[in-house]
Amino acid sequence: MVLLVLLFAWVLRSLIVAPFSIPSGSMLPGLYVGDYLLVSKWPYGYSRASFLLGFPPIEGRLFASLPERGDVAVFRGPEGNDVIKRVIGLPGDVVATRQGQLILNGRAILRVPVADIGIEVSPNSPCRAVQPRVEGGKCLFSGFRETLPNGESYVVLDQVDNPVVDDFGPVRVPAGNVFMMGDNRDDSADSRIPPALGGMGFVPVEALVGRAMTTFWSTDGSASWLLPWTWFTAARYDRIGSGH
Repeated sequence: MVLLVLLFAWVLRSLIVAPFSIPSGSMLPGLYVGDYLLVSKWPYGYSRASFLLGFPPIEGRLFASLPERGDVAVFRGPEGNDVIKRVIGLPGDVVATRQGQLILNGRAILRVPVADIGIEVSPNSPCRAVQPRVEGGKCLFSGFRETLPNGESYVVLDQVDNPVVDDFGPVRVPAGNVFMMGDNRDDSADSRIPPALGGMGFVPVEALVGRAMTTFWSTDGSASWLLPWTWFTAARYDRIGSGH
């Protein structure tokens, strides 16, 4: 019976769906620190990174399929930890940024300002902003709606002029790799930054774990394991079922 339970857990976590918790604010405003997501394992096929405990240690990728531009995907980072970012460039794409404007294959991506975005300040979400603005218990950020050529649309944060990441490239994505960026553009160590400097660099397709689906739980960080009732008072119920 124990072996059957373990086998079921391996099949579920490796081939179908797995949980993932958001550890940082690099994907604000769509994903908060303390969000717990379901990650579908089948959309991109399966590699060693897909499997629970890395077993079996296969080479390459089975039933491989490239992600779509704009997908929010979990992947195995250079240090062996799971990371979540947005897919911006596919193999062969040329990616650049100029003054924060994303440029894909030589064409500027549509970028429209939106109203200031307020993120509620909480124990796991302090006002981590370059120039903090707090009103009504919320940290305010400047945001823009970005729309990719395939119609995928999402909101990004752009806090300050940061030439390190706001003026990047152009670079061509090598075969067998994708280019990932965080939606919180000034607070994301992503493909714009090489692994030697703490970033992700180009992400091998074999490192893809799965595609983010939906938030099934969220906590503001105020709970204590020793005080069970706080598990519920700390919950952000309005985040459950949200997308990204």
